[in-house]
Amino acid sequence: MSKIIIEARDIQKFYNEGMHNELQVLKDIDMKIREGDMTAIMGPSGSGKTTLLDILGCLLKPTNGEFFIDGVKINGLEDDELAHIRRKKIGFIFQQYNLIASYTALENVEMPMRLAGKSKSSAQRKAKKLLIMVGLGQRMEHLPNQLSGGEQQRVAIARSLANNPEIILADEPTGNLDSKTGKMILDLLKDLNKKENYTILMVSHDHRIKKVAGKVINLMDGKIVKEEVI
Repeated sequence: MSKIIIEARDIQKFYNEGMHNELQVLKDIDMKIREGDMTAIMGPSGSGKTTLLDILGCLLKPTNGEFFIDGVKINGLEDDELAHIRRKKIGFIFQQYNLIASYTALENVEMPMRLAGKSKSSAQRKAKKLLIMVGLGQRMEHLPNQLSGGEQQRVAIARSLANNPEIILADEPTGNLDSKTGKMILDLLKDLNKKENYTILMVSHDHRIKKVAGKVINLMDGKIVKEEVI
């Protein structure tokens, strides 16, 4: 059995809504994600999906509880240590793509590698390979506004792979796409999971995600109410 790469124990998240009021967004979350899993987190708006993903991606700190990435306890780490884990272990895919408008597709994919200290030539070689892998070999020199939504999301996926992460976290990766393009993106993520063994954790309202995920975690009012193995 593959190793546990993400583990959450009793995770809670509160937000202050005033001097005497607190909003509890996550309630006693326990979960384990194994290396090579493709897992979907689903639930209605306001159920805590994105908050949970942000905590697991080291973008947000839990109020209580603890969690581990690849055996390393994340609680209590300083911001620079969290940034190091994000850079080395995690690739992010967002609903809004978050591409730099003035950069070509190639430059957008190069950027994380350049920030990590790779040379221009090395980053460019890797970026070209990644863009070819996601089917954009002929679109490398195009700016984001010259690409369709699906093509922009493919650039974002290639960028998420730039620093060889073990984990891909995707927040509504099909949310801005039509149904046909959304299916293509889900199929691409499934291929990355099966062929390259990336561990992928997705938040989505798209029920077609059940066709590609191995496990679905259902959230309601900040609690895990059901886990389905597909």
